[in-house]
Amino acid sequence: MRWPGTILREAGILSMNQRNADFIMRHNARRLYPLVDDKLQTKALAQKAGIAVPELYGVVRTEHAIRELADTLGDKTSFVVKPAHGSGGNGILVVKDRRARGYIKASGSMMSDSELGHHISNILSGMFSLGGMPDQAMIEYCVQFDPIFENVAFQGVPDIRTIVFRGVPVASMVRLPTRSSDGKANLHQGAVGAGIELTSGITQDGVCQNARVSSHPDTGAPLAGIGIPGWDTLLLLAARCYDLARLGYLGVDVVLDRHHGPLVLELNARPGLSIQLANRRGLLPVLRAIEQQKTIPDTAEDRVALGLDLLARHTPA
Repeated sequence: MRWPGTILREAGILSMNQRNADFIMRHNARRLYPLVDDKLQTKALAQKAGIAVPELYGVVRTEHAIRELADTLGDKTSFVVKPAHGSGGNGILVVKDRRARGYIKASGSMMSDSELGHHISNILSGMFSLGGMPDQAMIEYCVQFDPIFENVAFQGVPDIRTIVFRGVPVASMVRLPTRSSDGKANLHQGAVGAGIELTSGITQDGVCQNARVSSHPDTGAPLAGIGIPGWDTLLLLAARCYDLARLGYLGVDVVLDRHHGPLVLELNARPGLSIQLANRRGLLPVLRAIEQQKTIPDTAEDRVALGLDLLARHTPA
């Protein structure tokens, strides 16, 4: 079903064309894209700013280095392999355990040494990178997600996406892995996106494959009513990420680790629009309200406060 343009406008829905022309092109300088498109650069910037990120075990840059993977891993039994310039979750491999005969993926299936090497080789060739350019493979800590989400996630690690405009958080959702997404928190691959009330940090119903859902398709557990611990800290963290890259329209992806707390996974210069469906509200009213501000506060704390105030004034009752 195609919704009439007037209905979408009245709902404050931000369209793809509007996002690109009015917000990404206008507020994201192209010269700054490498700071977020290169996950190694992002990780280094975050660490320099004192923002916690998953530990980097090593980087595979050449085919020859694949043979040295065992030395890189040492005695670590779980890890994540991801392309440094990947997008949309493509190429990310989550290994939950190592056995004598291979590796156990998040989906529960086995992978041999040669299959792992082949996957890393594909990353190096640019199969998963932006523009298909040769890439590097990052080997990093496998997040042990907070038990708060254990009833609404299938095998993989949930993450929290927040849209930040001019340093002001405007919308959040939690992305929950499913069987069809192969344990990945990627909406395009079948994960669930559950809206989060920005003022309280409590989850709402969500969206899966562009359809409204109130429960997780695999576990059957309700999506709404989960209070995310340390929510104020998470909003502040999202606002601080603006200072890393100075991109005006930004997606910030954070995971809750049971041992290390909030960790920034990555930043995105072209965040998608499904967050509007997950929250049942359009982004446009609050984005326009922020555009009209003559000045934006310097501190992350004040930017969070501004966002909550504008959201309260520009969200339909």
